[in-house]
This record gives sequence, C-alpha cells and structure tokens, in this order.
Amino acid sequence: MANILIVDDSASMRQMIKYTLELEDHKVTEGADGSEGLKLASNQEYDLVITDVNMPNMDGIELTGKIRALGGYKSTPILLLTTESAGNKKQEGRSAGATGWLIKPFDPTKLIQVVQKVLR
Repeated sequence: MANILIVDDSASMRQMIKYTLELEDHKVTEGADGSEGLKLASNQEYDLVITDVNMPNMDGIELTGKIRALGGYKSTPILLLTTESAGNKKQEGRSAGATGWLIKPFDPTKLIQVVQKVLR
C-alpha cells in the first residue's frame, strides 16, 4: 500500500483515479489544483504524486518542479496525467522532474501497471 497524492482540477477525474487506486489498497489524498497540491505535499510526504498538467492557479509542470524542490521528494515518482500529447509538453514535464506521462482518458489497468512499476 502506498500513500498517493492526486492533483486534478476535475472532481470526476480525481474520483475515477482515486477509485482505481483504492481498489489496489492505496491511500489517496486529493488536491483540486496545483496550489493545493503543493500545500498538501509540503505538509506530508507521499510515495507517489499523480498530477494533471492543465489546472488553474498552478499547472502540473510547475507543481512538479516545486515538489521536486521540497526536501523529501528528490526520488519520489511524479506522473503527469493529461490530454496533452505534444512532444514539447512532455519535454517540459521531464525537465521539471516528471517520472512519466499518461494520456487521458486513462485505462485503469494501465494506470495500475504504471503505478506498480514506478513504486518498485
């Protein structure tokens, strides 16, 4: 069981991700935008962060960079989950410290496989 932070401005998307991860016995905390996600990550360490890219207040790429700058997140996996598939966005994500990139709509089986892989 891992302690996972999901950050997405879509409540329905957070609900689907949370449901999928909780089926695998993971503990899930939700943030509604990048600012809230950063506050949550600053107050508690998570084993994995999954964030949307396009959000109000702070996008997922900026959030990734700011989480990486926090003390306990140097090697924590951070997955970007987004409708964006452009190569330049992926490169921005990698440069900010993202571990991987998943395209929405997500396949629950693939999400679980990727989560298991990055948590090893």
